[in-house]
Amino acid sequence: MQPVLEISASDDCELWPVGEHESYGYLVLNGGLTPAEVGTAVMQIADCNDFEPQEEHESCPTDPLGAFLHGLLTVPDPFAAGGFRARDNATDTVFVEPGCCNGLETWRDWLEVLDGTGCAYFGHDPSSVPERVNDVVRFTFDAHGVDGSPVIELPVEQVRRLVAETQQDLQDFLSLAEPWAEHHLPAHAAAVTTALARALDLAPTP
Repeated sequence: MQPVLEISASDDCELWPVGEHESYGYLVLNGGLTPAEVGTAVMQIADCNDFEPQEEHESCPTDPLGAFLHGLLTVPDPFAAGGFRARDNATDTVFVEPGCCNGLETWRDWLEVLDGTGCAYFGHDPSSVPERVNDVVRFTFDAHGVDGSPVIELPVEQVRRLVAETQQDLQDFLSLAEPWAEHHLPAHAAAVTTALARALDLAPTP
């Protein structure tokens, strides 16, 4: 299981260094990213939120950097397209893929699968569904698939460990993003780090 960020923007960014990455693919977030990959992730999350809040409290800056970061820093609930992807590394079969309209900020829905309602939905196209059935969690890649869909069942405690490890990957990414922001965005570092934590539904790094 991995936290993945959907990359829809190109790798053409003039505001800070970014890495090369295929558009409309996924970037795995963890503590092993290079500075350029962190830059790509920050660019994408900022781009996801590059719109005017409905209730505008501050006028949008006129400088390119301030204008690009404005949405991320001011929207009440920042969004990071992606989610937790579950894949069998032995067969390279994906059993849970973040669908359209899903964001990394919904990762705590996995806790609902384990200890709450027992089920969660992570977007559409595909409509991946993890569902707790007694002591196992059944992963269905696309619950609305017409020709069948990959399905796997794992023990609840194994899924609990996977979710905890994936949450730690997100936290490790945030720990990288803080010094990255201090280096590349010194005037906005604290605000950007706080906004990233909110977009990922994590506590700010200590």
